Amino acid sequence: MKGPIDIQSQSLSAQIYMRLKHQLMAARLRPGDRLKIRELAQSLGTSETPVREALLQLVQDRALEMKPGYYIRVRRLTLREYMELREIRLLLEPYAATKALANVDDAFIAELEQLHETLVTAEREKDYPAALLANYDFHFSVYRRSDMPQLIEMLEKLWVQIGPLLNLLYPYGHPTYDGLHQHMHVLQALRDKNPEALGQAFKDDLLEGGRSFVKYLETVEAENA
Repeated sequence: MKGPIDIQSQSLSAQIYMRLKHQLMAARLRPGDRLKIRELAQSLGTSETPVREALLQLVQDRALEMKPGYYIRVRRLTLREYMELREIRLLLEPYAATKALANVDDAFIAELEQLHETLVTAEREKDYPAALLANYDFHFSVYRRSDMPQLIEMLEKLWVQIGPLLNLLYPYGHPTYDGLHQHMHVLQALRDKNPEALGQAFKDDLLEGGRSFVKYLETVEAENA
């Protein structure tokens, strides 16, 4: 039977895991960044044990990679891995958005409008970390309205892997759109309570907005072949 110290350690480990997980999903960490247990423990004001446990969980999530005795660092997805995850996202993210529709009101749409304005302003000012965070917040604010915890957990396991790679989005694969930004179509579909249009807008945002990014990844992979 585990005692209070073990339980406390588990709880602290879970908190550290969630904190690092959010940083990865929101593109606060870059591919190749090394995570040093001792330094993290000192910055968090805790012992090394819960930090180590959290990092090992993220290794299992395929967000980090570990070479025992050498380093723990943020994984960089291959193009093939990214494209596979994108195929899964194209199925799950529009579904999450449509399931969220019943829980959306005018106040929530106003919050999304503000997040999109933050994104646009950050892109214009070349504040790319802020742009990446605003985009993450926009998407997951919608998905979490689905009130489907297991679905959200699946999406988080995808984003914890792709988040760091999105640091390459700016300026190399800056999103471009043939017409309006797809977020505008998302907002309109939410106002209209139109599930078909909403799901399509999320698909188009990933495909249309991400086409320059995929081309950039293809070029990088070809150069490194």
